[in-house]
Amino acid sequence: MRLLQEKIKNDGQVLSDQILKVDSFLNHQIDPALMLEIGKEFAKRFANEGITKIVTIESSGIAPAVMTGLQLNVPVVFARKRKSLTLTEGLITASVHSFTKQETNEISIAQKFLNAEDKVLIIDDFLANGQAALGLIDIVNQSGAELAGVGIVIEKSFQDGAKMLSDQGIRVESLARVASLANGEVTFKSEKVEELV
Repeated sequence: MRLLQEKIKNDGQVLSDQILKVDSFLNHQIDPALMLEIGKEFAKRFANEGITKIVTIESSGIAPAVMTGLQLNVPVVFARKRKSLTLTEGLITASVHSFTKQETNEISIAQKFLNAEDKVLIIDDFLANGQAALGLIDIVNQSGAELAGVGIVIEKSFQDGAKMLSDQGIRVESLARVASLANGEVTFKSEKVEELV
């Protein structure tokens, strides 16, 4: 998705050969117009899948997930990372390790929001090592719902998450595939880039 690639090139900051900072438009401050276009693109890619729910993880996956849900006209359910006084019963949980934050969280979704009749699309902001996606997939599987695929805003193709998911037969649709962050430069994995206008 060229629009997203241009935003990453212009506004993203390469902090190391592993870390890309996109807090000016995706995971701190949010660019609503860009999120709308991202939602349209995910909706287009999964239009024929019969999606009934979108699942994401708080908090950076929520904006692209909501915009996708708006386009597909389906609810969005987000996994919580922290316990809440109101979220105590009927929980489906999984453990997720964050390499960026160097911590492991137990994520939770109330079972009443996912069931065997659902066909789920997972949306998240980044795919690197795949731990967040695996945790969400675990929750979807525990609920008995069917997984349609995983939509990723930015994939770090130089890490093994996308390959690991694909090797398990899981459909992964990434809107921007970063091949390298070497020398402070973002390079994208070469592929046919669809113009989104």
